[in-house]
Amino acid sequence: MNIVLIAMIFALLIPIYEALKDDNIWQKMLAFSSVATKTTIMILVVSVLRDDWMIGVVGIIILSVGNAALMLLANVLKRINQVSNS
Repeated sequence: MNIVLIAMIFALLIPIYEALKDDNIWQKMLAFSSVATKTTIMILVVSVLRDDWMIGVVGIIILSVGNAALMLLANVLKRINQVSNS
């Protein structure tokens, strides 16, 4: 169990490194979306290993609502860029 969680944490650090080295806002948003998804998958793995389905429900809510909020933010940034270019 510990090896799986350590591997997941290592996989979580890869998009954070990419977000820090790139200045493009879209690349940063993709990296943060990847971090949110991987964190939710980690929550789901822990909930299955502990046999605690309440944690799993929270993970599913975070997965569905968190990515929707990130997509809304991406749409707002796209509209701002369109208005400033016009």
